[in-house]
Amino acid sequence: MKNFIERDYGEASGLTVDEREKLFPKRDYKNQEPRELLTKRVISGLDTIQRKHPNNKVILVAHGAVINAILAHLSNGKIGSGKTKLMTACISRIQYNQKQWRINEFNQVAHL
Repeated sequence: MKNFIERDYGEASGLTVDEREKLFPKRDYKNQEPRELLTKRVISGLDTIQRKHPNNKVILVAHGAVINAILAHLSNGKIGSGKTKLMTACISRIQYNQKQWRINEFNQVAHL
């Protein structure tokens, strides 16, 4: 689903970490997708999944900015974007129940 493609980092997209840090030391990436639009996009995707697959388990594989946007939105900013350093290949579990999404666990790496 296009809703879950990684955040567009504008002029920093496609650069290596070294290149990105050299060109944008303050992480102010020109033409970057605004966080608000990213969040709107991924939450719309979650709503689509819920409508198309009610009562089913779904696996969503995504990059960090998408996962953090979901976590930040569902936790009202307590975790996620700017607060959570996601581990590589971590698992986060969310659930739709009684007309709302909730986080069951996040950033889990016990499977590694």
